[in-house]
Amino acid sequence: MPAARTVLITGGAGGIGRAIGAAFAQAGDAVVLADLDGAEEAAKPVGGRGIRLDITDEAAISAALDEVGPVDVLVNNAGLLSVHGRLLDLPGADLLRILSTNVHGTFLMTQLVARRMVERAEPGVVVNLSSIGGRQPTPGMGGYESSKAAVDALTRWAAIELAEHKIRVNAVAPGPVATPMLAAAMPPGSPAHDAWVARIPDGRMAAVEDVAAAVVFLASPAAAHITGTSLPVDGGQLLT
Repeated sequence: MPAARTVLITGGAGGIGRAIGAAFAQAGDAVVLADLDGAEEAAKPVGGRGIRLDITDEAAISAALDEVGPVDVLVNNAGLLSVHGRLLDLPGADLLRILSTNVHGTFLMTQLVARRMVERAEPGVVVNLSSIGGRQPTPGMGGYESSKAAVDALTRWAAIELAEHKIRVNAVAPGPVATPMLAAAMPPGSPAHDAWVARIPDGRMAAVEDVAAAVVFLASPAAAHITGTSLPVDGGQLLT
């Protein structure tokens, strides 16, 4: 049996982060969930470890990595989804908030973890959480979608430069995911929910387990020759 890897998952207290942690734990890996709040509680059911972490704070990231120790798999799941606005209305400060978390935070985590992987001269894996919104626009969500297009570009940038160090970098790009937060905002049967589902050929939103399975696959030996890709998990929405 292969040795357990240490898997660090940002945004670990949210619905998708918890599902990713559970999937890696099921695979036998040691899970560390990181978030601004709630990480310790979220880690308990999977026998993992929770740490408080602000991914926009470089010093805090370095201190957290010192505490966690060697990381074999980084999952950049943390992201700001709740700030929206149309092009003519979105305040510039709000766009900077989105980019600071979704792009700059993902960059910092990738850079600082990858540096340590290179120093250890051991292979590693990074999986970023992107979105099909980076390729398919929705009115009012352009700030978030622009940040995820940047995450896809960052994924390719990191993949091509880190390949020589045997570090693979990929992304998972979900469509709408049926998280508790989304269910509260647009309950099943509501006009907003039904409008989203109508765009999906498969006829349903992704479950958090669908996203987690894709992340675990891209981090696994089964994906050993895959790097620099962004894998849609969208029930075919990009086909429409």
